[in-house]
Amino acid sequence: MSHDDFEIEPVEGLPEEPPRGEQILWQGRPDWWRLSIEALSLKWVAGYFALLAIWRFLSGVDLMPLGRAIGSAVPFVLLGLVVCGLLMLVAYVQARAAVYTVTDARVVMRIGAALTITLNLPYTQVGNAMLDLRKGGTGTIALETIGETRLSYLVCWPHVRPWHIKHTQPALRCIPEAEKVARLLAEAAEARVSVPQVSRALPRTAVAAE
Repeated sequence: MSHDDFEIEPVEGLPEEPPRGEQILWQGRPDWWRLSIEALSLKWVAGYFALLAIWRFLSGVDLMPLGRAIGSAVPFVLLGLVVCGLLMLVAYVQARAAVYTVTDARVVMRIGAALTITLNLPYTQVGNAMLDLRKGGTGTIALETIGETRLSYLVCWPHVRPWHIKHTQPALRCIPEAEKVARLLAEAAEARVSVPQVSRALPRTAVAAE
């Protein structure tokens, strides 16, 4: 399921050349701005510091001159700018480090900034795919795995479906044209799963009659 990406990738986002006959249908990355909002709660953090600054200003405006009241709120504004800047930086680095690949046989997720891993998810191990479509066409496609597949929420974060910790669902987070990608993935998975699996039968051993 995982692979340490310390070697040079023969194809961007893939740890090795695809098997003969496998076709890459789509490749992409998260939109870093949407990732900062949806995965890192940028708007909520910015709103929190804005409320702190407003509260500090209102609590002092009756007790001190206007200039001093404004000055007392400035540290909260500056701290909020620093924190939001760090969150945007984390989102940008995570987005640039990630490469999502959809082929006609599997979904491959090269993720991680400090620790880079590659998740290889064949369609036969994916029980369901859920699309969360947002304004502007971006969206998240979460993959519900089946069988013995077990993934770590912390290792995969932020490329996971939020709050599904016990049964981690890897996700193509905040991708552009999410509806189009979901349609490609669904068609490829349906075609792959419907292909009959042919196995070679063992020859029967003749039993001599007594």
